[in-house]
Amino acid sequence: MAGRVSVSELAERLRREGARGVMRRAAYELYHRTGAADLESAIAEEDYSDPLDALRLPGPLPHRAGAPVSAGWISTAPAPGSGGHTTLFRMIAGAVEDGIESTLFLHDRRGGDLRRHERVIREHWPWLRVRVRDAAAGFDGVDAMVASSWETAHVLASRGTAPMARLYFVQDFEPLFHPHGSIRALAEDTYRFGFRTIALGEMVQQELAGIGVASTLAPFGRDGDAYRLLDATPRRSGIVFYAKRGNDRRGYLLGKLALHAFHGMHPEQPIHVVGDPVVDWRIPVLSHGSLPPAELNELYNHVIGGPALSFTNITLVVEEMLASGAIPVVNDTLHSRAVLRHPDAVWVPSSAGRIAMALSDLVEAPDHARRAEQAARYTARHGIGWDQAKGIVSSTILEEVAGTVPREEWAPVGRGADD
Repeated sequence: MAGRVSVSELAERLRREGARGVMRRAAYELYHRTGAADLESAIAEEDYSDPLDALRLPGPLPHRAGAPVSAGWISTAPAPGSGGHTTLFRMIAGAVEDGIESTLFLHDRRGGDLRRHERVIREHWPWLRVRVRDAAAGFDGVDAMVASSWETAHVLASRGTAPMARLYFVQDFEPLFHPHGSIRALAEDTYRFGFRTIALGEMVQQELAGIGVASTLAPFGRDGDAYRLLDATPRRSGIVFYAKRGNDRRGYLLGKLALHAFHGMHPEQPIHVVGDPVVDWRIPVLSHGSLPPAELNELYNHVIGGPALSFTNITLVVEEMLASGAIPVVNDTLHSRAVLRHPDAVWVPSSAGRIAMALSDLVEAPDHARRAEQAARYTARHGIGWDQAKGIVSSTILEEVAGTVPREEWAPVGRGADD
């Protein structure tokens, strides 16, 4: 707390805010006084690089024909349920299937225990069968390294100085995550490092083109096995919201305000919250926490719909809901329009009131079962799995290392389409 607080002031704060409120205020003051706020950054100052330096890094050594290709993938440490890590890990698993020897290098600026991070990966992504190493130990013994975020691109540029191919798997245009200023500029600079850039979805490719950066397009996919219409489910009711409290670009506050307004219109409708736990809402909610895909699919099969919000690249929640017959209410942005073309998605302005009204219209509409079946059927017919994106990522790595695999002639080996 700022300055010394008298006993009477502390008593008044306890009365007004409760013990939890006082503890939160004290933690906030301590957070800033100790400089802990600096740890919000996933990168240390000494790891920042510059395009002028990155462009001078040595490329890969000549590759012997027929020799295996090895790739390292640098990532921040994952938390259970992380969609971005799931997508990256799918690309890594695809590379392994295509014969690329892969190693995951974890970068944790806060010094977390590598063994703990590896346990999280083995438990929540058991299908990812690769070695896990600490990025702090360097990137030796690989033909190529793949950065997966703007922070890891800086780490790769500053530490990956040995001869190698360098690639950049871009899932979102990350300068949009930050206000205008130094961090935004440093994030945008990474696209000018000269790494071979792979853009996930049209929105990212368009944003990169807008700053003069060419990229290879990898299309969004969908897990066709996990998210689908179940054979027998009871009558649909209620709304679901995937909460990401720490990512403002995922519209947490806007969704919260919209659902408070919606509850006033339809207090009889249950509101399910998945993802981050919520404890400070003024309306009753069913908080499920992080759910594995099979349980999430079951929940999507029981609800009518829900807000699926994003202010940068579209959230994967949209396609997952539609595949399960739940109707997403999507905030209308050029970024989302660049990717989503499903006729059953509901588009609304980024306004809590408009989102609440759209949710109200959803639950009041007749024949939820018919609309759910229509949405799921369209998704199954027109959606694609992840094989195409995985194949493009693999072929691009092979091109950069061996230079002998034209992308237009490459086809995945040993995999069937999963859509």
